[in-house]
Amino acid sequence: MTDIIKLLPDSIANQIAAGEVIQRPASVVKELMENSVDAGADKVQLIVKDAGKTLIQVIDNGKGMTETDARMSLERHATSKITGTEDLFNIRTMGFRGEALASIAAVARMEMKTRTADSDIGQQLVIEGSEVKEQEFCSTSKGTSIAVKNLFFNIPARRKFLKSDPVEMRHILDEFHRVALANPEVEFKLHHNEQQLFFLPPSNLRQRIIGIFGKNYNEKLVPIEEETELANLDGFIVKPEAAKKGRGEQFLFVNNRYFRSSYFHSAVVQAFEGLIPANHHPAYFIFFDVDPSHIDVNIHPTKTEIKFEDERSIYAILRSSVKRSLGQYHVAPSLDFEQETSFDVPHHQLKQPVKQPEIKVDPTYNPFDREKTSKSSNSSWERGSSFQKAPEESWKELYAALSEKTEQEEPVRMHLETASDDSIITFQIGRKYVLIRSDEGVFLLNQYRAHTRILFEEFDALSRANHPVSQQQLFPVTVELSAMEASVFQSSLPTLTTLGFDIDPFGQHAFIVRGVPTICEGMNIEETIAGFMDDIRNDKPSNTEAFREKILRSMAQRSAIKSGTVLEAQEMIALFRNLMRCTQPEIDLGGKSTFVLLNAPQIEKLFN
Repeated sequence: MTDIIKLLPDSIANQIAAGEVIQRPASVVKELMENSVDAGADKVQLIVKDAGKTLIQVIDNGKGMTETDARMSLERHATSKITGTEDLFNIRTMGFRGEALASIAAVARMEMKTRTADSDIGQQLVIEGSEVKEQEFCSTSKGTSIAVKNLFFNIPARRKFLKSDPVEMRHILDEFHRVALANPEVEFKLHHNEQQLFFLPPSNLRQRIIGIFGKNYNEKLVPIEEETELANLDGFIVKPEAAKKGRGEQFLFVNNRYFRSSYFHSAVVQAFEGLIPANHHPAYFIFFDVDPSHIDVNIHPTKTEIKFEDERSIYAILRSSVKRSLGQYHVAPSLDFEQETSFDVPHHQLKQPVKQPEIKVDPTYNPFDREKTSKSSNSSWERGSSFQKAPEESWKELYAALSEKTEQEEPVRMHLETASDDSIITFQIGRKYVLIRSDEGVFLLNQYRAHTRILFEEFDALSRANHPVSQQQLFPVTVELSAMEASVFQSSLPTLTTLGFDIDPFGQHAFIVRGVPTICEGMNIEETIAGFMDDIRNDKPSNTEAFREKILRSMAQRSAIKSGTVLEAQEMIALFRNLMRCTQPEIDLGGKSTFVLLNAPQIEKLFN
């Protein structure tokens, strides 16, 4: 029997090793930017073409490398930080020109220029597939410039499976954000296809967050700070009203190294319990300072997963710190048990005699006397009530209708289309459900689901008719977005225009909204667009038709009347009639029921 186990050639072994570290263009961005920061650079520039598939270049003004170091940095297992086994458990830096460059050089064409401060001339190296093609002296500025071209040129299978440019660019932006947030004292620039996306001057963490994610974050940031024996925490959490459905701005760092942890994320979510809607996630920027000997950063090739020695204790510290910040800055309701408020007397009343409070009662008040209650325009009962007839008479008719034998649902539309408003009894339950009485029985509508279905079909008709009707805003609204959101929103503008939106770019990452569809008049524009971006940012469809439908669904869901909105009788009747005109009135956009019909046979089944 012949031997079948063989040693791989170095070229193939390098490509396999590179595959663990370099998975996509964003992996190259991460390694090069972290190397620049570790080199002591205070200015880092990232230049990208075609989402990194054609070019990724990082230029810094760090300490540079000597002729020997430049060549050694391309060798496998080369490092400038580790000399013994104990150093593996005492890592505070990202790594300087070691291992990563060898992995990158194995799967790309790379050009490096570097010069140290004490040298008058620098080094230039050209590498292709781990092989050094050229090495010569050159004139270059202090620091290092590394250009990575044609990534995965020698691994066609991996290059073929790269995603579209917008998707790959989103991953690059993610890595850029992480490095920039961890190093606010460093100046960062980002250019994509010769367009500047970011210029972040040296600043503090708050200003860096605002520079990346937009000015609207300024009022939403809540500081968090905690010092314990196990770990020190600082950073910011974002107010509950900014919570989103998607996992967007959640950043955890330990010793300035970004990491992912669903366990610690759940600690923050628990601290926000009761303050954010279900299926929403809070945003946060939290930094841990932990003794390196108490963590292990080497359990994952990309070092995005970190093992803590005492995770449970740090979990409890994180949750309590977030809760305390929410209460301290009056974001969440809190009780002060140290102060007795019953003895608090306003200053201007100190010298005045105490007056016994009076209770005024109207002995003639009768809540069932419609004639009197209708005269009071300030009556909240009147606004909540939506009976069109006297209550007693209405309920008698309601129960009489339930006892009669009725037909199936098909005649419903005919009856309500021809019926006068005075003959239809409406009532709102819990500011969420609408009760409609008709000859067919009693209809119970979910007002949000019903309005979502109506708006979606109206939006769909508008976009297909190519005759958008826009309601111009008296005061145009400017919407600030992050760079990632701005690129996605820009691609959505043609579809939004067909719906009746009048939106133009306004600055680098801002847009000005001059008009909205007439059926969306009165909506909160900033809130609607923010929710719309939240819906499509993490799930952008690939083809045009699917993207159009995604926009229509999102706009309908964001523009519909929410649960808790008080409706007048005429609004409820219009809602029901418009729903019955829809092609699919029975279900909402998620396939759930929009209404339930209760007639005598169905009620009898409930009591069997």
